[in-house]
Amino acid sequence: MNEAKVFFALSDPTRLKIVKILLGGEKCACLIPPLVLRAQPTVSLQLKKLVGAGIISFRKEGTYVVYFIKNKKIAKLVEDAGKI
Repeated sequence: MNEAKVFFALSDPTRLKIVKILLGGEKCACLIPPLVLRAQPTVSLQLKKLVGAGIISFRKEGTYVVYFIKNKKIAKLVEDAGKI
């Protein structure tokens, strides 16, 4: 995993909010936009960047796309950063 890509991905407030939401468990893509107060196309782009950085992953369940934290070390990093 490229550390620079991870830290760059987490430097965006919307992407960081998405990761924090996913720390609580996997979520359908359709549920994320209202939680981060962003439009669906914006959230879709941010999800793609997080997937590209290796932070999250997804699976398809019928017509739904479910996102989850891919790397538990990232989850710990974000949780620990919140304690600073």
